[in-house]
Amino acid sequence: MESMKERFVRYTSINTRSDEASQTIPSTKRQTEFAKILVADLKEIGLSDVALHDNGYVIGHLPANTDQDVPAIGFIAHMDTADYNSEGIKPRIIENYDGKDIVLNQSLNIVSRLADFPNLKNYKGKTLVVTDGTTLLGGDDKAGIVEIMEAMKILLANPSIKHGTIYVGFGPDEEIGRGADHFDVKAFPVAYAYTVDGDKLGGLEYETFNAAAANVTLKGISVHPGSAKNTMVNCNKVAMEFDRMLPQCAVPECTENYEGFIMLLKSDTAVDHGQMSYIIRDHDRSKFEVKKDLFKLAEKVINERYGMEAIKVDLKDSYYNMYDIIKDHMDCVDHAKKAMEKAGITPDVQPVRGGTDGSKISFMGIPTPNLFTGVENLHGRHEFACLEDMEASVKTIVNIANCAL
Repeated sequence: MESMKERFVRYTSINTRSDEASQTIPSTKRQTEFAKILVADLKEIGLSDVALHDNGYVIGHLPANTDQDVPAIGFIAHMDTADYNSEGIKPRIIENYDGKDIVLNQSLNIVSRLADFPNLKNYKGKTLVVTDGTTLLGGDDKAGIVEIMEAMKILLANPSIKHGTIYVGFGPDEEIGRGADHFDVKAFPVAYAYTVDGDKLGGLEYETFNAAAANVTLKGISVHPGSAKNTMVNCNKVAMEFDRMLPQCAVPECTENYEGFIMLLKSDTAVDHGQMSYIIRDHDRSKFEVKKDLFKLAEKVINERYGMEAIKVDLKDSYYNMYDIIKDHMDCVDHAKKAMEKAGITPDVQPVRGGTDGSKISFMGIPTPNLFTGVENLHGRHEFACLEDMEASVKTIVNIANCAL
């Protein structure tokens, strides 16, 4: 069988970018084609009942090899890559990285500089996988897929490692926040699971944002500016007025750790019409609800001021903080910590300033923390993977599976 490195290079060379504008499941045909490859590969390594389901998920399982009464557990990763160029990905291996600036593309002068990415200094002497600087790598989350597969290979080859029933699931459209909406809990009968979708070595995450989207529709009145007094309602100005009513320091560029934010993603306005798109994030559910209430309050104030429906706010929740579920099932977190420590890894527990598929799956009844993959600088040309840290992820998964841990 191919090595982990060979499989990772093969998988990352395949474009599986999702498409938010699509209404299909999965959102792109290229994800379905990749899913078929994964079905074949899971069967090749020896998993049972491997199938591509209508919801776009590839699911298989490894039967228990022990009579101990241990819960079934699962490992999940996503197939799609982020909204960045994914055509013609050319993974390149850097052996024994020298700890200096990495020239990704000399002809285009694309360089991963230590001054911009000081985290690179942590990888001196290790083996990195990078691109030619014109695409992302796609280690988010093909590293997770490869690591789960490698762990299953080890368990199959070493029956002395006792484990309960293990399910694996590779899903679509995580990057556009839709894949887990269609996750079939009945097809994944486990007590708890782990998404393998984090970044640097040791990462263990079980707190995410609560998240919502706010779409703001503006309606104005356009008349000739020479006779506009007391008549014109200029949506360009109304949009600015609306945004100023929201907390000006609660934005991504001014917040960190457990601080939530409101972010204006897009604004497209003319005099008599317009659209604005926001995202709302907070770890604390009550503060999250307050942020949403501020949108409705601003809508009310502006509409009363203009005596018309100049603003209409549509709010839609996206996902919730998985901690609200996992706090009552901390055994899965403690088990992961113990598995990392057995592999010689110090757990690095941090809140996620974002979400994972585990955010939604946890609220479906399967507590699902998130594990590291060994990939950094995600979603752009400077993304890289560390093979030694990927191997550490594999050891962690094997240790979690081992019921004798």
